[in-house]
Amino acid sequence: MSRILLIGGHGKVALLLEPMLVGRGEHVTALFRNADHETDVAATGAAPLVADIEVFDTDQLTNLVSGNDVVIWAAGAGGGDPQRTYAVDRDAAIRSIDACVAAGVRRYVMVSYFGADTDHGVPEDNAFFAYAEAKAAADEHLRSSGLDYTIVAPSALTLDPPTGRIHVDATEATKVSRADVAAVIDAVLADDSTIGRTLRFNAGSTPIVEAIAG
Repeated sequence: MSRILLIGGHGKVALLLEPMLVGRGEHVTALFRNADHETDVAATGAAPLVADIEVFDTDQLTNLVSGNDVVIWAAGAGGGDPQRTYAVDRDAAIRSIDACVAAGVRRYVMVSYFGADTDHGVPEDNAFFAYAEAKAAADEHLRSSGLDYTIVAPSALTLDPPTGRIHVDATEATKVSRADVAAVIDAVLADDSTIGRTLRFNAGSTPIVEAIAG
């Protein structure tokens, strides 16, 4: 049994992922900032933890991640306010990575998006610019951290039913269901060949376990 800390535990993907992880015997702590969501998270079988990672410094985050085997970053500011986007999607994410290094938590899975890159091409006057900048910075920091990382980078998310099949390393983003994204994260944790890789994927025809195999 692994101890997994899932940051952003009330997100749509997270709520689908938590019962998958719990169902295969993992101990999952799901962190979220709104106490009103505690019942939703507890219903998945994960242990709810109410905390606001936006205001935690690196030492506090180091205490938070200590004792876990895996950290999954699935948090996000949700767009809108650029200042908060940078605070959560870039700064808090980077602090969580540094905290894992400090605490000796080797395995880290980052939920990013298909187009995340330092050369993302989003113009500064686009409402998406802050998010693109923030995710690119966090992903690059993770790649240079020395952690056993995987970056999960799905294309546009839908609420479609799961198919269990994806297309990895496509050149253009299309779409993929949140349920299949959750299944990819679950599969990544069971496949060490995904360490050190960025998995960009759409809905597709290849079974997930086969598609992510290195």
